[in-house]
This record gives sequence, structure tokens and C-alpha cells, in this order.
Amino acid sequence: MSGRERPCVLLCVSGCIAAYKSCEVLRLLQKAGCRVKVLMTEHATAFVGPVTFRALTGETVAVGLFDDPADPIHHISLAKEADLVLVAPATANVIAKMAAGIADDLMTTTLLAADAPILVAPAMNTGMWTAAATQDNVARLRSRGVGFVTPASGRLACGDVGAGKLADVGEIARAALEALDPARPLTGERVLVTAGGTQEAVDPVRYIGNRSSGKFGYAIAEEAARQGARVTLVSAPTSLETPRGVTRVDVVSAQDMLAAVEAGFEDATVLICAAAVADYTPAAPADHKLKKAVERLDAIELVETVDILASMSARKGDRTVIGFAAETDNVLVNAQDKLARKGCDALVANDVSRADSGFGTDDIAITWLTADGAQELPLMSKREAAAEICARTALLRQAAAPSLKNRD
Repeated sequence: MSGRERPCVLLCVSGCIAAYKSCEVLRLLQKAGCRVKVLMTEHATAFVGPVTFRALTGETVAVGLFDDPADPIHHISLAKEADLVLVAPATANVIAKMAAGIADDLMTTTLLAADAPILVAPAMNTGMWTAAATQDNVARLRSRGVGFVTPASGRLACGDVGAGKLADVGEIARAALEALDPARPLTGERVLVTAGGTQEAVDPVRYIGNRSSGKFGYAIAEEAARQGARVTLVSAPTSLETPRGVTRVDVVSAQDMLAAVEAGFEDATVLICAAAVADYTPAAPADHKLKKAVERLDAIELVETVDILASMSARKGDRTVIGFAAETDNVLVNAQDKLARKGCDALVANDVSRADSGFGTDDIAITWLTADGAQELPLMSKREAAAEICARTALLRQAAAPSLKNRD
């Protein structure tokens, strides 16, 4: 959301046991830079109190048609203020009223008056979700341009198992952000991203590794997909879930990662090397657990791994290659030197010695370097930094477009 005024999301919470998850959706949207206002049905207040949402948003929570004496036409002001209306969770009742155009409370009158895009995340019993009436209502709303985040399958609060469970809160938040920002500057690009820290086997038990969590690389892959790219993520071992819309290839060692990158590079238009790849690997890993008392662990011979970034940059052709530099001192000087040595189009540098921007943190402060100079960016969430990197990568692709067309 950088570079624009904070968009306003009107979060409509209806009466459902999943209402508590709306708090998580709200926080994710706030973290992405959105202002969130909350509108609740009377029934929703039986599950989560308005005071909870007021504490989270710092905004008055709307419930009744006439609960704001200062605004006698509250449903119109709410509708006009929203850049997106998100109904999460949406009960079968609310969906039915929306489809029929019924406006008998603050939420349904606001929904009927809204000009902003509407996104619905249903949550209900599986029988109610699969009922012909509900499916007809959903189809009718879809035909009018209303977006839906399809409910998940699983064990429901009532004990039944099946479709109807509120979708993952991260998926709902991502869908909302996509609806807010439909511009997809990486559409048509095929982006290959590396992430995580490689593991170089010493023996069947031990390995040489590093502290990379993979969070930043995963955030970049997720954001590139959100911006329209077809994304392949080459991942060293992590505990992270595969981002939505991303193809994941799992690897372990630097050699594994090199092979996967070489396989994907041929079809890629962009390579983003966010992984922390080991510089050295044991020349001959043992086939048994080495015993400290018998075998000299300090005598293990190490050999250099292939430099993936330099190797791919040397044969990038029309592709755009972005490298990363995790530094602990002289960050800018070392990063400028690395950019020149590796031959990539841009380099993202960060100081991993910082407690608020090191390995495993949720926030990061980066410097973006190209041949034209360096730009230091402030501390931000890794999701926001990923959006910056993808946007800047799109600009590099656009700048190269004339020359690419001349070669066709």
C-alpha cells in the first residue's frame, strides 16, 4: 500500500461462531496499511463485543441504524467511506438478504448502498452452505460482481465435517488486499524465487547451516504472485506454508538449489535470489555419525559451493536477476561491491546484526541498489518490503521492455 493514502476497509461481522476470527483478519489488514472500520449485526455482538473491535481499531463500532445521533444517515456515510466492504464471516442469512436486496438493519442497508467492491467470506454449517438456496444466492451475487472467499472444509463448531468453515484468515486478508489494489504489474512475468537457508550434510545427523528463516523469500514469492506473476519458489528447509498461488520446489543443499534454479531458469523472466546459500560444503560427507572421541570433526575438508547468483547473472540474457546481501558491517560498501562482482541487475541489502531486522524477525530495513545508485528504505514489515521489491522489479522489467521488443 506504499505511495497511497491508507485505504478504508469496512469489515462487516455477522452472527457466527467464527466472528472471533474477524479480529485476526482486521489485524492483518492493519498490518498491510489499511484503515479498518467495523460494522456488526446485533447477533454478532453475542460472539464478540464491540469494545474488542473498538480497542483494535480506535474507531467507533457501528451496530444499530440509529446508534449514532451525530449521523442520522449512518448507512450512507459508512458506504461512502469504504474503499472495500468485507463481510467476514458472512452467514447464510446475510448472504440471502444481500441476494434479495433486503435492507432491514444497519449492515444490510449499508451493503445495499455501497458503491465500493464487496468481498464475502461465508461461514456456516455444511448443510446450509451446500443447500440449493444458498448456492443460488451465491451465484446471483457473483453475477453482480460480488467477490467470494470460498469456505474451507473441516470440522465445524457443531461437530459436522465438511465445507462451510471460514477460510483461512490470511487468505481472506490477501483477497481483500487484491480487491483493493487490482493493479498487477508483474502480470505475464515468470518469477523464480529462492528462499531459506541451505543445509550441507556433515554426516547423517549433522549439517552446516545458517539462521535464515525463509520468511522474507516466502513473502516475496507471495507478493509476486499477488502482483500477477507465475511464481516458482525454490525453498530450503523451513516450517513455512507454501504461499497461495505459488509452485514450491523443496531442496536441501546448495547443490540441490543450484540444480532446481538451473531447471527453472530457462522458463523464467525474473530470478530473485533471496535464499541464504552456504558458501562451503563438506567435500565428502560421512555415511555414518562421526564420533567426537574417535574421529576429528575439525578435520572435515570444506569446498566452495557454486555461486548461484553470479552463475545465473552471467547468463541472464533478457532476464532480470535480483540478488541479496545479508551484512553485519559496512553494509552499503559491501553491498555495492557485491553488486559489481555478481553482475545482477539489482541487490537488496540488509543489516542482519540489527535486533529488529535480523534473521527470523517479522520486520526488515533494506537498501535497494542498482547501477544508478542506492536507496535506503525505512523499517517495515517483510510483507511491505516484499511489495517494494516486487514493484521495483516490475519497473526494471518495464524499463527493459523497449529493448526486449527490439530483439523480437
